[in-house]
Amino acid sequence: MKHTIALVDDDRNILTSVAMTLEQEGYAVRTYTDGESALQALTAKPVDLAVLDIKMPRMDGMELLQRLRQRTQMPVIFLTSKDEEVDELMGLRLGADDYITKPFSQRLLIERIRALLRRNDSSRAEGSGTPAGGILTRGDLVLDETRHQCLWKGTDIQLTVTEFLLVKALATRPGMVKSRDQLIDAAYGENIFVDDRTIDSHIKRVRKKFRQVDGEFNAFETLYGIGYRYKT
Repeated sequence: MKHTIALVDDDRNILTSVAMTLEQEGYAVRTYTDGESALQALTAKPVDLAVLDIKMPRMDGMELLQRLRQRTQMPVIFLTSKDEEVDELMGLRLGADDYITKPFSQRLLIERIRALLRRNDSSRAEGSGTPAGGILTRGDLVLDETRHQCLWKGTDIQLTVTEFLLVKALATRPGMVKSRDQLIDAAYGENIFVDDRTIDSHIKRVRKKFRQVDGEFNAFETLYGIGYRYKT
C-alpha cells in the first residue's frame, strides 16, 4: 500500500522539488506552507510520516510537533538549519524521530524517510525475535509490537517509533550494556549516521514519559562513556 507523506515548509521551492522527488519514488504527498493549516489537515486525516520545517509562520514546527504529539505518534522528521543546534535537541525532546539539517540532499531525505517508514511498519508487525506473538515482558514492562503498545505496571506509555525501538533494544537483553552505536543501529538501522546526542535526547524523553506514571522509575541505567542498559 502506498505511504502518504506530509511536507510542511513555508519555502514553496522546497515543497515543490521534494514533493516531485517523493512522488517519483512512489509516495503520495500532501504539502502545507504553515503549521496551523497542517495541524488542521493532519488531525482530520493523518498521514504515515510528516516532514516539518522548524521556522514557519502562524505556527512553527516546534509547536506543530507538540500539538501533533497530543493526538498521534506518527513518525516525524525535522528540517533545521545548521546553526540551530538547540532547535534540533528541543525537537528530539518534543518527540521528533529524526532531523536533517538544511541545505540537505534529497537523496538523504528519501533514505531517512524509507528507514523510518520501514521501522514503523516492522514495529507494528510481529517481531521475529520476541515471544508470544510479538509480546515482550520484562518485569513491570510489557512491549506489544503488533499494537505498538508499551505498558509499565499496566499503564500505557505513548512512545514514538524511535523510542519504542530503543526500549525494545534495551529490554531484549536485560543487564547487557548497549553502546550508543548499537542503539543507533537498533533504532535507525545500519548505514544511517546519527549523532550520539540524538540517542541521549531520546533516552531522556523516554525516562520522562515513564516517570510521569511512576516517579520511582529507574530501569534505564546510564553507564557514562559506555552506553545504557535495562536493569534486571
